[in-house]
Amino acid sequence: MKIDHLVINVDEKYQKDKNIIDCIRTTGLPYEPKWGKGTRGFKASNLWIGNEYFEMIRILKSSGGGWIDEWTRKYNQGHRGMICLMLDVEDIDTIYSLLKRNGIQVTPPEWLEFKWFLNLLTRRMPWRNSYISFFEGVPFQIGFQEMNDDKSRDFLNQYLVPNSRDNGINGISKIIIKGQFTGSDFEMISSVFSGKIIYKNEISVKVELCSSQLIEFVKDTFYQIDVYTASNKGSFIDIENIKIYC
Repeated sequence: MKIDHLVINVDEKYQKDKNIIDCIRTTGLPYEPKWGKGTRGFKASNLWIGNEYFEMIRILKSSGGGWIDEWTRKYNQGHRGMICLMLDVEDIDTIYSLLKRNGIQVTPPEWLEFKWFLNLLTRRMPWRNSYISFFEGVPFQIGFQEMNDDKSRDFLNQYLVPNSRDNGINGISKIIIKGQFTGSDFEMISSVFSGKIIYKNEISVKVELCSSQLIEFVKDTFYQIDVYTASNKGSFIDIENIKIYC
């Protein structure tokens, strides 16, 4: 299990405002907002950080144009910032079964598909996704993603460009997620990351993934996320409620 990407709801300025785009680039994060998948209903812009990335989503039409229904509804209701933390796994069916047995609400693993070309065609991506329910106190959820096979992974890795590793920023090493987590939220986190928790008290849960990545969940007044990259440049940038340290 490792961090794969963060799905982030963004305003138009993060995809179209030249000043903001240039500010992102000056930190060493190459960003081409016009690249990325989309339909007439949504637009995705990817920010590649080593093997991880930000998937920044802007809804163009209220229907979402084939984007995930619940995420589209929340965007239309004003949600901005991270809506999902996606984890790359190799045993999604086992994870699904274990979470179900532990009483966690989780969706069955399904291929990611979305409609395009006037809803006449369906595009299927080479991975399956599964999601736990949204947290009670913080407006995001955790998802799991399993690639179809290594061939698909190697093929997609060719498209992780432009990439910050060309500027010495080699991936995401730590994420701190702060917000009004409830006791039930912490229980769900403990179930999701069973065996990977290295520290826990009433206000914090710290998780170490097998790839030496850290995720910390902290009770706080405001929903805020700090993302630390494998770099020592000393720069940072804010994208919605996320501060990225480069």
